[in-house]
Amino acid sequence: MSDESSVRGLDAIDRRILRELSGDGRLSNTQLAERVGLSPSPCWQRTRRLEAEGYIRGYAALLDRELLGVPETVLVEVMLDRHDEEVLENFGRQIVELPEVIEVWLVSGEYDYMLKVAVSGTRGYEDFLRKRLFRIPGIRNSRSCFALRCLKQGGVPLPE
Repeated sequence: MSDESSVRGLDAIDRRILRELSGDGRLSNTQLAERVGLSPSPCWQRTRRLEAEGYIRGYAALLDRELLGVPETVLVEVMLDRHDEEVLENFGRQIVELPEVIEVWLVSGEYDYMLKVAVSGTRGYEDFLRKRLFRIPGIRNSRSCFALRCLKQGGVPLPE
């Protein structure tokens, strides 16, 4: 097999473990072992190795944003007015501190950053813009769109 993951030392069982855990990180080792076709001890050893090697960076709970009062997702492109180190560092430091911002990407193209923001609706978004985002110095402009529905979320492509 010559795909990139086998070059990095992952075999088919490692990929099955990663696939199963990415779908349900709360699987017990016994459940995981059954799903991937191993006995519990070698499954536990492989999982710990995958964690130690950094393939598994951590485990997290997926929260229901609607129940928490921030059901709307807004994708925001941000363009900075300058690209010197001070402006980039300041923007990066401040944007990650905003609780509404759930993802930040430095991107190529016309805009400099792509933000994924969770808000309570249009008024919540206006508050986010006025009271948080636009108070960060160095922003030239922004462009945004409300996500209507998520068709696929998360995951990493793992070859069979």
